[in-house]
Amino acid sequence: MKLRLAIPALSVAIFCLVAPLLSAQGYFRVEERSGVWWFVNPSGRRTLSIGVDNVSYHGDVIHGTAIHPYFRAVSKLYPGFNAWATTELRRLGLWGFNTLGAWSDPALWRRGMPYTVILDIAARSGANWREGMPADFYSARFAKTAQKIAQRECAPRARDRELVGYFSDNELRWGPDWRGKQNMLAMYLNLPSRAPGRRRAIEFLKRKYSGNIQRLNRAWGIHARRFTQLSSQPGVTEAYRADNLQFLSQVAQRYFDVCAQAIHSADPNHLYLGAKFAGLPPDPVLTAAHSADVVSVDIYDFDPRASVEHIFRLARRPVLVAEFAFRAENSGLPNTQGAGPKVPDQSARGRAYANYVEWLESLPAAVGYHWFEWCDEPKQGRFDGENSNYGLVNVHDRPYARFIAAVNSANRSAFSIHDHLMKQAATH
Repeated sequence: MKLRLAIPALSVAIFCLVAPLLSAQGYFRVEERSGVWWFVNPSGRRTLSIGVDNVSYHGDVIHGTAIHPYFRAVSKLYPGFNAWATTELRRLGLWGFNTLGAWSDPALWRRGMPYTVILDIAARSGANWREGMPADFYSARFAKTAQKIAQRECAPRARDRELVGYFSDNELRWGPDWRGKQNMLAMYLNLPSRAPGRRRAIEFLKRKYSGNIQRLNRAWGIHARRFTQLSSQPGVTEAYRADNLQFLSQVAQRYFDVCAQAIHSADPNHLYLGAKFAGLPPDPVLTAAHSADVVSVDIYDFDPRASVEHIFRLARRPVLVAEFAFRAENSGLPNTQGAGPKVPDQSARGRAYANYVEWLESLPAAVGYHWFEWCDEPKQGRFDGENSNYGLVNVHDRPYARFIAAVNSANRSAFSIHDHLMKQAATH
C-alpha cells in the first residue's frame, strides 16, 4: 500500500497564513503587489518557494563506481522507498521547506509537496554543461527538441496543482567562465561550417559591416581574408566585444523565446522558471530572460543582494535563487571540489544560511530560494569529483542538528521578512 503523506502539504500553508486570499486560479503563478513580488499558490495565497535540490533516495554515486553511499545507508534504515519518502517529506515540512527543487526524485512528486521539473532542453539539443559547449539555438533540432520535450514532460502535467513550474536548463554557458574563455560569437563562429548558428553569426557580421571584410578587420584588429575565416581569428578590440554583446542578445532571445513558446504551448497553466544561471550571465542574457516568468539563478556567495538587484533591473522579472550553499570545514568531507563559501563549523553554516535568507527576502524581487542539496556528496567525489558538505543530512541520513535549527528558524521567518516590505510600502 502506498502512503500519501499529508503533513508536507501543510508546510505550504505555514508561509501563507497571514496572507489574504488573492484570486484562486488553481495553479502557481507570480504576482507583484505594492512593488513586492510573490508566488501565489493554487488557493490564492501569497507564498515563497523554499526548497531543497536533489532530494533523492539514491543520492550521489562515487566517481568511477556504482556505489551510492547514501542509498546503502537508507536501504538499511527504512523498509523501502515509501517509508523513506514519508520520513523525508515530513522532515522537509518540519524544517520549514515547501518545495522540491531541481533533480529531486520524480517518485516524490504528487505526494503533497509542490515540486519543480528541470527539462534540459539545450542539454538534449547538443549543449554540454560540464564542458560549456553551446547548443545551436538556430538549428531545427533545437526547436524540435524543445517541442518534443514539452509535449512529453509538460503536457501531461498541465493540470497538476502541485507543480510550481519548469526550468529549461541548468547553468548554460553564455560567455567566458570556468569552462572556457570564448564568448558566444566566437563559439558560434566555431560551429561546423554548415551549422545554422554559424551561418547566422556570419550573416550578422556581414550586415554589420556591409559585407566589407576590411571594415571588420580594422574594427577587430585582425587580418581575415573573408568572413568565412573568422572562426579562427577572434578579435581583441572594443568593437569586437561590442559585436559579441549584440550577437549574444540575439542568441539569448532566440533561446528564451523558443523555450517559453514550447513550454507554454504544451502547458499554459504553469510557470517557466528560467534557465538556472550560474551566477550572473552577461547583461544581454538577463534582458532576454524577461521571456521567462521567473529568472532563476545559482548564487554561491554569502550575500546575494547585489546579484539579485542587478538581475531584476535588467530582466524585470521576479528572481528565484535556485541554488546556494555553505560548507563546514569540520564536516569530515574534503570540500576541495564544488562551489560555495566555506565556514568553520555547522553553527557558522547556520548563521550564514540565516543571513542569506534575511538579506535575500528583504528584496522586493526575491520570491524564494532552493538549498543545494539534500544529502552530502561522497567524500571520494561524485560523478564530477565534487566532494563537499552540501547536505542537510550526511550520507548516513543524519541531520546536522545545529545547522538544521538555524535553517528551520530562517525558513519560518522568510515570509514575514518579505511581507514586511509590503507593510512598509503601505505606510509611505
